[in-house]
Amino acid sequence: MDLSFSFFCQQLMSNPVLFITVFLTLCVIFVNGWTDAPNAIATCVSTRSMDVDVAIVMAAVCNFIGVLVMTLINSTVAMTITNMVNFGGHNENALIALCAALFAIVVWAVLAWYFGIPTSESHALIAGLSGAAIALQGGISGINGAEWIKVIYGLGLSTVLGFASGFGVCKLVAWICYNVDRRRSDGIFQYAQIGGAAAMAFMHGAQDGQKFMGVLLLGICLVHGNESAAGVELPVWMMLLCSIVMGVGTSIGGKKIIKSVGMDMVKLEKYQGFSADMAGALCLLLSSVFGIPVSTTHTKTTAIMGVGAVKRLSAINFKVVQDMVLTWVLTFPGCGFIGFLMAKIFLAVF
Repeated sequence: MDLSFSFFCQQLMSNPVLFITVFLTLCVIFVNGWTDAPNAIATCVSTRSMDVDVAIVMAAVCNFIGVLVMTLINSTVAMTITNMVNFGGHNENALIALCAALFAIVVWAVLAWYFGIPTSESHALIAGLSGAAIALQGGISGINGAEWIKVIYGLGLSTVLGFASGFGVCKLVAWICYNVDRRRSDGIFQYAQIGGAAAMAFMHGAQDGQKFMGVLLLGICLVHGNESAAGVELPVWMMLLCSIVMGVGTSIGGKKIIKSVGMDMVKLEKYQGFSADMAGALCLLLSSVFGIPVSTTHTKTTAIMGVGAVKRLSAINFKVVQDMVLTWVLTFPGCGFIGFLMAKIFLAVF
């Protein structure tokens, strides 16, 4: 299959179905950068280590680099997403279902952003794709259980490891700096936290950028008559395109989510913000290396909870945590249902 950029552009102009599929995929990538990437910089903004506008620009650049570099090194996360569902060999219907899933993700993400609640577009993507596949196949036969297990592992890993690593890193930092003057340590951690936030933004791009590249590759393969993207290598131009779109989405902001994650959930000091950033980045790095798709939102927010728990559990605003957890729990059935419903509607109309 020809995946050169010139051939892609020719097909894009002559094939309306491909155009719509690519457009919706890029919309999802943009929304992910807009609503999810702010998690990476929430702590350094809340501790006043960086101005919010400068932090957003830094996150956009680091997201761009993260997508590009990690995909060149290891594209396993992207391949997990492409192999997760089977649309049954009817490529035209499969494209309609895929578009329905992407539409569902955008709706879900924008609703969550409106209420200032960080949601996981990663799990919205998986739920939307699964719901669309079920609508097309008329049952769960369209779900690849082996790949879904990786998602379940990732969900548990991002939650448990995020909290544990946040708690552990914060304890270690507090022990190392026990006899250091607080005013001096604040100055050190102000700059260290900028590095930590950059690392988080880089790993956000590495994880989430790959997931949505996998969807884009699947859509292109379906248009060209292939039932799956198995064995197809990601072209460099696709990495660049997804990197740029995610970077632009990140630059738009997401200040509501920065406030929820970095200010309302736990009141952080600079060393705590640094601990949360480094813990989250390390968890995402391990997940990306082993090809496990995890939620960057879950990882970062639970790392912040772990940091807050070092001081005392009452330091965590459990009302904010409750809203976040409720949104996470509802993502699978909610986005899955929207994907299922929109697939049925699109199939009936088109």
